[in-house]
Amino acid sequence: MSIAIAVDAMGGDFGPRVTVPATLAVLRENPSLRLTLVGDESIIAPFLSRLAPSERLRTTVLHTSEVVAMDDKVAVALRQKRQSSMRLAINLVQEGAVQACVSAGNTGALMAISRFVLKTHANIDRPAILTALPTTKGHVHMLDLGANVDSQPEHLLQFAQMGSVVAEALDGIEHPRVGLLNIGEEEIKGNELIKRADELLRQSGLNYIGYVEGDGVFKGQADVVVCDGFVGNVALKASEGVAKMLAGMIKEEIGRNWLTRLTGALAYPVWQGLRHRMDPGRYNGASLVGLTGIVVKSHGGADADAFAQALRVAVLEVEKNVPALIERRFGCAEAPATRESKTE
Repeated sequence: MSIAIAVDAMGGDFGPRVTVPATLAVLRENPSLRLTLVGDESIIAPFLSRLAPSERLRTTVLHTSEVVAMDDKVAVALRQKRQSSMRLAINLVQEGAVQACVSAGNTGALMAISRFVLKTHANIDRPAILTALPTTKGHVHMLDLGANVDSQPEHLLQFAQMGSVVAEALDGIEHPRVGLLNIGEEEIKGNELIKRADELLRQSGLNYIGYVEGDGVFKGQADVVVCDGFVGNVALKASEGVAKMLAGMIKEEIGRNWLTRLTGALAYPVWQGLRHRMDPGRYNGASLVGLTGIVVKSHGGADADAFAQALRVAVLEVEKNVPALIERRFGCAEAPATRESKTE
């Protein structure tokens, strides 16, 4: 199966010096992969000089000097930067020239441009940001992680349905367990949004297991955890902060004196294993689910290894044809008249 992916080479905190080497590493891993690097050709070209002839044939550069900055307002990125590397990469998906787009750029701009260019499937009101997070039992798919900060109960139901499709397709899980993030597991807990969403999920036909607390996310109590974008983004950033704090504390304690350094050296394989399991780069690559095409968001500060992982997520979603599976779950009927407008 031939797979074509467009990469916003200029996006992220480090631009081409991270995105291009990572892209070429994944190109070498997958002989069926074709890549289009979108960005300033004068910056990208030097990275391509050592490619083998067969690899160069599978690599295309689409030149543009316009870039969406990490601090650009969404309106500026959407209306004024129509030739940006981000916009052109997404356009390639819409045109059918590639099957997916990967960007480490401005999250708000990426979501707005993707939604405008690609649109959502019929009967899906809003796309959501989904990613995998590590748990004691493997990983969990969590959404929404920041695309929607004012969700309605019906939106949470749609997120649950999309998350279930992704978990089933990517992990091979039949009837994934779906949990709703809440401040407690008891029925009386939660605000009206959560309680109404709980009612809808119980009637949805999904393998809904009820409320999941914050610690339950990382205990692996569910395969999919649903929340609104405000709560999800706070939970994600808090978990990343805790992981970094623990890593820093362990390093500090090991280096405290000669005895702790010796003990740390003896336990080196343990620390390496723990570091590998907790490495956020292993889970880099958040999917913008609900769109008619595949768009994967890499963390803006990702290094080459982490950005390569985001590309692998895109490849897997292409192989599993995730948008088609979501469309099938929601049906092909036209969206209801109440569906939100998607004008630029």
